[in-house]
Amino acid sequence: MTRLLEGKVALVTGASAGIGAACALALAKSGASVAITARRAQRLVALAEQIESSGSAVLTLAGDISDEAFALSTVADTLSRFGRLDILVNAAGTIQATNIGEADFSQWRSVINTNLLASLYTCHAAVAPMRAQGSGTIINIGSLACHTTTPVYNAYATSKQALFAMTDGMRQELGPEGIRVSLVNPGTVSTEIWEQLSDPAHSAGMREFLNQEGAIQPAQIADTVVYIATAPENVNLSEVFVRATRDIAY
Repeated sequence: MTRLLEGKVALVTGASAGIGAACALALAKSGASVAITARRAQRLVALAEQIESSGSAVLTLAGDISDEAFALSTVADTLSRFGRLDILVNAAGTIQATNIGEADFSQWRSVINTNLLASLYTCHAAVAPMRAQGSGTIINIGSLACHTTTPVYNAYATSKQALFAMTDGMRQELGPEGIRVSLVNPGTVSTEIWEQLSDPAHSAGMREFLNQEGAIQPAQIADTVVYIATAPENVNLSEVFVRATRDIAY
């Protein structure tokens, strides 16, 4: 892989598995130094070894990105270690099958805190250093649920549609200052997120779907993230949809 991001610094949240881990590794292979954060410290250590093997520097930051103080500190620690922040990828996410009539408020809070507020915290912290540099790329990982919903996954869709609104408002806010803001909307991706579903029937249904030929893999979303980050500075791929060819449900 061509190291088009040599000299750049990236921060990736949700990096212990799935899309986050794939993005961190792909950015590193493209030459970027990478700060990685997630709750599972041992997973970060294993990923850090892969990043170092690719020839890039890495900083591991274990903690809960939905905690405001910790989220803000990840940006500060990245700046302290590397001196700049060029790329922020908010890939931390969670999902639950919960509607309104039988709403589990604890699940709603967890989904909104992780999928929306965690990104708010890191984006806020990234604005000042990117403004000082006069450049930067913020990439939030959304979902097809940014534009559609079902009764079953109402909390997830609510969080992702709010993320869409926040991201597009930020694009308009920061674009005139040379800072790019993008939203990547994956379809159904083969990741561990589906293991978080508390309803066994929904988990089984998703496993069956993901075992089909042609399911999207995390590395394919990571390729899109690298493409956005390496686009010419005057090009902002503001919203990109990535779904399996056979995934035509919506």
